[in-house]
Amino acid sequence: MEAERQGISAAGRPRITLDEQQINEVETLAAVLTTDQIADYFGISRKTFYNIMERDKAIFTRYKKGKAKAIGSIAGGLLNKARNGDLGAQVFFLKTQGGWKDTTAVEHTSPDGSMTPTKIERIIVDPTD
Repeated sequence: MEAERQGISAAGRPRITLDEQQINEVETLAAVLTTDQIADYFGISRKTFYNIMERDKAIFTRYKKGKAKAIGSIAGGLLNKARNGDLGAQVFFLKTQGGWKDTTAVEHTSPDGSMTPTKIERIIVDPTD
């Protein structure tokens, strides 16, 4: 424990930390990169990056804030497209946020008993019905 307080890991190696500039970059990088990519950017392993975030909650907070900003920005654009009549955006939004789902109904028998489908339908189901 004494070694950990002095900045040395349990294995006896110096603990890797991020400098102030790197800490400031975490929020910006988190908006566009995965944790693996951020670790690569800093020249450390993913596990080391996770350990750094676990030790320093301010870095973890910056990482989460960067992700949230990016998601909020994209979601805002999607919502604007949906509100402006973009059918694809509307369907995507309702499937991911409204619980809608695609179902495909295939009629396995036909009126003449030949098992040749006479109709294939694609139905979008509204869960509030």
